[in-house]
Amino acid sequence: VIKMSHLNNTSENVRGGSNIIGHDNCGLYLLFKWETRLGDGSRGFLYFMALAYCFIGLSAITDRFFRSMENVVMHTRTVEEIDPCTNAKVFKQKKVWNYAIADIALLAFGTSFPQISLATIDAIRNTGNLYAGGLGPGTLVGSAAFDLFPIHAVCVVVPKAGELKKISDIGVWLVELFWSFWAYIWLYIILEVWTPDVITLLEALLTVLQYGLLLTHAYAQDKRWPYVSLPLPRSERPEEWVPPETSSRKDCSRNNSKYAETLEVDETGDGNLADVFSIPTGLAYQKLPDTIQPSEQSTEDILMCKETFLAIWKQQFVDALTFENSESREVNNTWLWLAKAFLHILFAPWRFLFAFVPPYQIAHGWIAFIFSLIFISGIAYIVTKLTDMISCVTGIDPYVIAFTALSAGTSWPDLVASKIAAERQITADSAIANITCSNSVNIYVGIGVPWLINTTYNFFAYNQPLRIENAEGLSFSLLVFFATSAGCIGVLVFRRITLGAELGGPKFFAWITSAYFMLLWLIFVVLSSLRVSGII
Repeated sequence: VIKMSHLNNTSENVRGGSNIIGHDNCGLYLLFKWETRLGDGSRGFLYFMALAYCFIGLSAITDRFFRSMENVVMHTRTVEEIDPCTNAKVFKQKKVWNYAIADIALLAFGTSFPQISLATIDAIRNTGNLYAGGLGPGTLVGSAAFDLFPIHAVCVVVPKAGELKKISDIGVWLVELFWSFWAYIWLYIILEVWTPDVITLLEALLTVLQYGLLLTHAYAQDKRWPYVSLPLPRSERPEEWVPPETSSRKDCSRNNSKYAETLEVDETGDGNLADVFSIPTGLAYQKLPDTIQPSEQSTEDILMCKETFLAIWKQQFVDALTFENSESREVNNTWLWLAKAFLHILFAPWRFLFAFVPPYQIAHGWIAFIFSLIFISGIAYIVTKLTDMISCVTGIDPYVIAFTALSAGTSWPDLVASKIAAERQITADSAIANITCSNSVNIYVGIGVPWLINTTYNFFAYNQPLRIENAEGLSFSLLVFFATSAGCIGVLVFRRITLGAELGGPKFFAWITSAYFMLLWLIFVVLSSLRVSGII
């Protein structure tokens, strides 16, 4: 009786932990309790500004995250092979990370981490409730639309006028595209067909496991495994995942020591630095042979590396607060200088905070990669609190906020990463793969893991499934997404047939394509918002 009483109490009083708490009685505040004395309009404006500033922080950490990920992917290992002609032993440098796996497991997962963190935090706060929180699913479905339409719209115009960038491995892209669309078909099945309006522990577990199937299938296609891969040819791909940029560097070693595996100091200040465990060899970074033992290094070499590493870390703090540089001194326009100064002041707190992230030149970038994800999680937690307060003081449905502001803000790292990939890579593989794979990661991990947390608790505590509030609105958004995404993919296929590439081409045609993608996104946002608000 006590258990059932608690169960009923939970379902009635704490439904949807992230839903509207009550427009007329909002006692939430961000930092100070006196905030509640302000009018709802003033509080709503301040919280929206704070939300926008959090999104600026996400964009600031994305560049550091992307740089660390580049170092992770550039990691190589020494492989011993036998030359078939001479039978002599040959040592070659092999990439540790596979192309397709790096796109899915590092690029897509890392850039989707704001959405994943937000949904997971929402689920943890909602643990013990029979109804799932609304922020996670709404944000992730809205993020899928933002990834597919606005990010494609940006990437298609990024290449220089006349420059064409195409997908080199159509087979891998088709596999990623299949799993991306299947993710949303699967979501519709479990919401409307299999167990309408509820999620069971089995459904949540199957959702998470499909991420592993995506990784396996993409790897199988990349390696052209028989029976499970598409027999499609692959054009030549560049050796490097991201072509390294040229810059003047200064080696921290002395007298060209043969163990010069230390940091390189970047004189240009653009952050383009070598790996602390690597040596520069022309245009590529190669890992030192495993036969070199730490004992072989002199104490002088080790101390020199440590001093350089600390100097680089110290320089991060200096750069975060320094405005006057070679570029700013050359600015003659007063208004342009003021704009640069304003942006510097705006970003300075975030840049100083993120300077605590260790330099990405150590441990092949893994330490900086992990620290970047931790900072992203912290910002995502603040975003969830701000969203609760915005819903509370304005009365806006949380799903509407999730489809619009949250999905766009948390997808900003996706946009920045795809833009960087479209600019710097020779092919369009990673720029477009990040979009399709991020959508898959959003469902299999971003929704699957939070639902697995809640369904596991509800199963053992109440022997009840997880109920989904406003499942009909979410299902309607999925249908709109399917319809609009077909138009998006159709245009990409048309560009491949007519121009020979998905990105770039004549600027006029590229901008027309970009505007079309943005129109599809507006259609999705408007229809989904009207549906969840009960207007249609």
